[in-house]
Amino acid sequence: MANRHLSRSIVLQTLFEWDFNGAKTNEIKESLERNLREFGPGLEDDDFVIALTEQILEKRTVIDEIIQKAAPEWPIDKISIIDRNILRIGLTELLFGDRTQVPPKVAINESIELAKTFGGENSSKFINGVLGAVYKEIGEPGKDDVSKKKKSNEPVDKSTLPVERKAGAIVYAFRDGQINMAFVHDVFGYWTLSKGGVEVGETDEEATIRELKEEIGLDIEVVAKLGENEYVASHPVDGKILKKVTYFLAKSEYRELILESSGGLDGARWFTLAEIPELKIYNDIVPLITKAVEIISKGE
Repeated sequence: MANRHLSRSIVLQTLFEWDFNGAKTNEIKESLERNLREFGPGLEDDDFVIALTEQILEKRTVIDEIIQKAAPEWPIDKISIIDRNILRIGLTELLFGDRTQVPPKVAINESIELAKTFGGENSSKFINGVLGAVYKEIGEPGKDDVSKKKKSNEPVDKSTLPVERKAGAIVYAFRDGQINMAFVHDVFGYWTLSKGGVEVGETDEEATIRELKEEIGLDIEVVAKLGENEYVASHPVDGKILKKVTYFLAKSEYRELILESSGGLDGARWFTLAEIPELKIYNDIVPLITKAVEIISKGE
């Protein structure tokens, strides 16, 4: 474990130099070799250091998008060089690493320790908040492996939390006599529903129409309200927030989806009903899809 912590420290030192000097990928190999000689003489984990560094560079674009989604109030270039590269290390291990070698909680804890050692006064809290938010978003893999003797956390009193309202829709259209539904793909690897924040003075329906136009370029007609989901999210700075999302069923003409530039989404597609069961989707939108299909079937 001590060797792995040293290995991650060497990766961080290398990424810091690379980032500070303009993120020139062709120069990082020399820096990595130098840091291994200087800080890790006799280290038996060279392969781990090299593989982790290469994986971070390979996944950098996706990782930075995830950071933006998890910490939207902190543009990537405004996060300190140390903190953003600790996040890159932690997220790479958390999302793309071998969980049999580095369990999610180990990836998070190791990043927090790096932040305590090399970061600023609030770095460890910030790192913990971002990685914790991502860990919850991907379904907390491995949480059932924790000893059953460990007491569960006290339930959160939702009535005390600040509320963030959102609205979205399942959009359907007919093509060649088949029902197609529009989904967006997020940087966590899930197909989900287009949605966005409700602005002051807007109704949920008005917000949905605006957001769908902005996010995927569709003009929609709201058909019915499908329901509401709510969940507690962890903001890396502000703490826990209660997010309430109202979902509608909406109809549109079948046309190419135009995804707006977004730090949280990387794709948008139409799918037939037969294709949807094969998609990786969040559990809480499954009942909404089922209800949408029932309404469409009765109305068409």
